Amino acid sequence: MPFHPATEPTPTVVPATLTRYHRVVRAAAEALSARRTRLKDTELPLQAPEPDDALRKFYAASDVSVHELEPVGGRRVTALNLMRNPGTRTTKTFASLSMVGRAVQHIRETGENVIIVTPTSGNKGTALRDAVARAYATGIAGPDRLRVMTVAPADSLHKLRDSPLAATAELRAANPAVLAQVDRPAQVKDLARNVVDTYLAYPSAKDTWRVWYTLDLDNYRMADVVRACVEAEFTAQHDTGVPRWHAHAVSSAYGLLGYSLGYRLLSEGVAPDLKAPSAHPGFFLVQHLSTPDMVLSLSGSSLPRYTHDVADDLWRQSDDPRFPAVTDSPTDLIDPTFYTRAPVTCAEIDPLIRKHGGDGVVVSQRECLERWSRVRALAAPLGAELPASPEDLREWSLVMALTGLLVGDERGLIPRETDVVVHASGSYCDDTLPPAAPDGIRFAVGEEDILKILHTAVA
Repeated sequence: MPFHPATEPTPTVVPATLTRYHRVVRAAAEALSARRTRLKDTELPLQAPEPDDALRKFYAASDVSVHELEPVGGRRVTALNLMRNPGTRTTKTFASLSMVGRAVQHIRETGENVIIVTPTSGNKGTALRDAVARAYATGIAGPDRLRVMTVAPADSLHKLRDSPLAATAELRAANPAVLAQVDRPAQVKDLARNVVDTYLAYPSAKDTWRVWYTLDLDNYRMADVVRACVEAEFTAQHDTGVPRWHAHAVSSAYGLLGYSLGYRLLSEGVAPDLKAPSAHPGFFLVQHLSTPDMVLSLSGSSLPRYTHDVADDLWRQSDDPRFPAVTDSPTDLIDPTFYTRAPVTCAEIDPLIRKHGGDGVVVSQRECLERWSRVRALAAPLGAELPASPEDLREWSLVMALTGLLVGDERGLIPRETDVVVHASGSYCDDTLPPAAPDGIRFAVGEEDILKILHTAVA
């Protein structure tokens, strides 16, 4: 049963942030677009369409709420709840709504139909499917003009969620959710890219549907600027000069880079009514042992050597406080969503942390489980409804972030005189976000299978 404390502080709800902060999102699109060269065949312009009544209704799912959580180690802890859309329960909502809004603008301006194609470990695909379904429901586009195909690795089967796009055979064919057999989860990126390139090599391809391959950091960065806007408008009163760190469970840290861009734009005065905090915050990265590359890049160290204790079948190390002292496996996988190895974003995140402060920590599933009751209590004001049994949880990013905060406090990785802002970026179980039914999934062995599915989708 969900855990409910006796009293829950009333949050500050910020509605429809993509509309509310449209000026900043538009400025982000312009800034990102200015540094790009020629538009590729598989890209759409980086722009933020002016919201009309229909788009405002469509963007209504981009709510954020601000919560005061229990102090940790005497530190003030605030949370940005980025999980309020019941159709996704993750932060991928914002970029997905933004991308589909751009696709609709392209359709209106050019008359071209658009099919969005993206590799995903689960959440990105769920959010894009939710956004396309919202486009249908709000009437800004129909399945005759706008479609989506997602390609996820087989390891992500339990991450796939139900969608209105699976309601009929026609919608399932037009908007396929593909589960691909790959050796390593990250291979779906190359797989989807190759399928798109092969499809576009057909002479008639460009005369039918515009294929938009959306795996581009800037697609996410321009929407995630709303995080800085929410902080500026609703937590500025807490800007007392105490250093502030933002804690986030990350795979590539797209969200933090979007926040940083938003902070810069606000500091430059693009929205005079929004004042950024006096100092850019530090970033506290939380990862797991399966893919700890951002923490390793930040620290400049190597993965500590774990020793297997055969007596209790556990692995131990004492060399690096950024890593678990005890774990069930030195390649512990908490959630397959965090699947990116050697992310290119390290080249941007590392200098930001060196300049503004911060650190990183790697948590194990054992550490999450050992602190489960404490994490549930911390998360309760967010309405995340963490299940009593951890095995029922399907999305672990919120639990990882809060566990990272607790572990960071215990190991002295977070300075004592530091406020912390937790990016609550995702949490769901099967009860809160139902899984995809088998008939809503297309299974594929390789590129040829996926190419056939794409051809069917645009037939």
